[in-house]
Amino acid sequence: MWSSHVKIGTEISIASIPASQLAKEFGTPAFIMDEGDFRTRATAWNSALHAAFGEQAGNVYYAAKAFICVEVARWIKDLGIGIDVCTGGELAVALKGGIDPKKMELHGNNKSVAEIERAVSAGVGTIVIDSLWEIERVATAAAAQGVVQKVLLRLTPGIEAHTHESIATAHEDVKFGFSIASGSAWNAVQGVRRYQSLELRGFHAHIGSQILETESFQISAERLIALLARYRDEFAIELPELDLGGGYGIAYLPGETALAPDTTLKALAAVVTAQCAAHKLALPKISIEPGRSIVGPTMFTLYEVGTTKDVTLDDGANRRYISVDGGMSDNLRTSLYGAEYTAILANRTSSAPKISSRVVGKHCETGDIVIREIDLESDIAPGDLLATPATGAYGRSMATNYNHVPRPPVIAVKDGKARVILRRETEADLLGLDI
Repeated sequence: MWSSHVKIGTEISIASIPASQLAKEFGTPAFIMDEGDFRTRATAWNSALHAAFGEQAGNVYYAAKAFICVEVARWIKDLGIGIDVCTGGELAVALKGGIDPKKMELHGNNKSVAEIERAVSAGVGTIVIDSLWEIERVATAAAAQGVVQKVLLRLTPGIEAHTHESIATAHEDVKFGFSIASGSAWNAVQGVRRYQSLELRGFHAHIGSQILETESFQISAERLIALLARYRDEFAIELPELDLGGGYGIAYLPGETALAPDTTLKALAAVVTAQCAAHKLALPKISIEPGRSIVGPTMFTLYEVGTTKDVTLDDGANRRYISVDGGMSDNLRTSLYGAEYTAILANRTSSAPKISSRVVGKHCETGDIVIREIDLESDIAPGDLLATPATGAYGRSMATNYNHVPRPPVIAVKDGKARVILRRETEADLLGLDI
C-alpha cells in the first residue's frame, strides 16, 4: 500500500523527508513518488519473469498508461525493460526518454494512421493489432517504409475477470481485440498472413486491471495456447511469442494483499508449461505488461485540508466532511468506478477519537469524492495534511483541469533528496491554449 521508504511516526516521511517539509517546498496537492521503490518493483517483475521462464522469458513492458513522464522513461531505459504505449503521446514521451524502440510495444483499439506510421518509422518492435482495419493500415505503413513489421494479435479469451466492469477487458462485449469464441481471431490470423510486410509473432491478451487472483490469468493462457496449437496444425509452423498482458492487483486498503511477482509468474509458468506440453508445442517467449503493480504503491498524494463540515444524515447519524485542495481532478478513479482508498493524518499524530468522515475535493460536483467512508481523527482542521497512498497508477495519468484547476506536480524522492520531475501546471498554462 505504501512505498518501501515511507515511515509513519510523529508525521509521515519518505526517504527521511517529512511530509510538512515536502508541502512547504512543493505545495499541495502533490504526487510524491519513491524513485527507489519504483526501480525495485520493476526489477522484481523482470527478475521473476526470467526466474519463471528462463531462456523463454520475453520482455517486461511497463504499461505507460498507468503513469509516464520523460524522467520515468529514463528510469525504464536504465533498468533495461520495455514499455507498452497506446497513443502517439505516450510514444513521444517514451522516445524522448531514450527507450530503445525495439523494446516498445504499441497498443490501442483505434490507432490513427499517423500513429501507426510514426511507430513503424521509429522502429517500434511490436505493434499489437486490435481490429481488421489495422491489419491493412500497419501493412501499408510497413510496406511504404520498406520494412517487415512484427505484430501480435490482441485476443479476447472470453473471461469475466474478477474486477470492476469498467476495467475488465477480456469478456466478449468489449471494444478490445478479436474474439476467440466467435472466430474473429482466426479471421485476423488469415488477414495478417496475406501481407508480406507483416510478421505475425503470436498472440496477446489483457484480461483487465486490479485483479487479485491468478486463476483468470491461467485460463487466459490456456485459451491462447490452444489457438497457438491450431495455428501450428493449420500452417505447420509454431508462433514464437505470447504476451499475457498485465492487470496484477495492488493493495489499496489495510488488509488487502497484492499479487507478488514471484508467486504470480510461477503460477503462470506452471500453466503455460503444462499446456504447451499437452499440445506438443515448444514453449514460446512470454512477455508481460505490469504497470499499476510497479508504479501504484510508489506514490502517494499529499493534500492540505481546507475546510471541515459536520452533517446529520437521514438516519440521525453524523458525518464529517473533510475538504482537501485537490479531488476528482487528481484522482478520478473514485468517481469513475468506485475505487476505494484510505488516508492518514500526515503532519502530526493525534489522540483524538476517530469519527465517520468523507474526504472530498474542491470541485463543483457532489460526486467529487476522494474517500467515501473512513474513520479519521475528530480534531483534523484546516491546515492539516492528509496523505492518500497508492495513487501512482492513474492518479496523475487521468488528471484533468476540471473547473480550470491546474494539475499537481510529481515530486521524485530518493536518498533524502526531493526534486520535481513533472512541474505543477499554472494558470498561464491554462490560458495558453486560448486564442
